[in-house]
Amino acid sequence: MKELALYVVSRLADRPDAVRVEESRDGDASVLKLIVDEADKGKIIGRQGKVIKAIRALVGVAAQKAGRHAVVEID
Repeated sequence: MKELALYVVSRLADRPDAVRVEESRDGDASVLKLIVDEADKGKIIGRQGKVIKAIRALVGVAAQKAGRHAVVEID
C-alpha cells in the first residue's frame, strides 16, 4: 500500500523527489502519511478534495484486498 501511494502521488507532483510516505501501525490499521512539497499540496488535494479522495479509495481497496485497513493523511 505504501508503494502504491508513493507511486500515485509522485506521478501527480511537480516535485516527485520531495514526496515521501511514512507508514505506521495503529492496531489493525496502517496509517500512511503523505509528505509533499508545499507547492504540490493543492495539486494532491484537488478541487473539493477529489484527488485525495481517489487516492484514499485506491489505497483502501488495496488494503482490503490484503485483509487490512488503511488510512491516508496528508501533511
